[in-house]
Amino acid sequence: MGFQTEFNSVCKFKSEQELYELLEYGRGKMVKKSFRVFPTGQKVIAYAPDNQAVAIVKIVASIAEINFQGEEVTEVEMELVRRLTEEEARVQTALAHEMFFGEHANG
Repeated sequence: MGFQTEFNSVCKFKSEQELYELLEYGRGKMVKKSFRVFPTGQKVIAYAPDNQAVAIVKIVASIAEINFQGEEVTEVEMELVRRLTEEEARVQTALAHEMFFGEHANG
């Protein structure tokens, strides 16, 4: 058991539904497996499940717990700051691929 620290600028959604709710309602949450530390209070780039940069979000809560099934999970609550422009999304997506999601990255 231990905490993983998330990248300071990455908040990647695994669920299209969770991302849709954030973009549609301006607030949302996602659930991640294992205990993780997200930078509460900071603004980060949110990525869709296909690793495309989509928005700037502010992390408002990060709660790590063991759920009723005995699994370690972290719930992350966030507010939408704004969607990225097409150009911003293109650049952030390319940078994230090189830094985080590319073939040499871990996870």
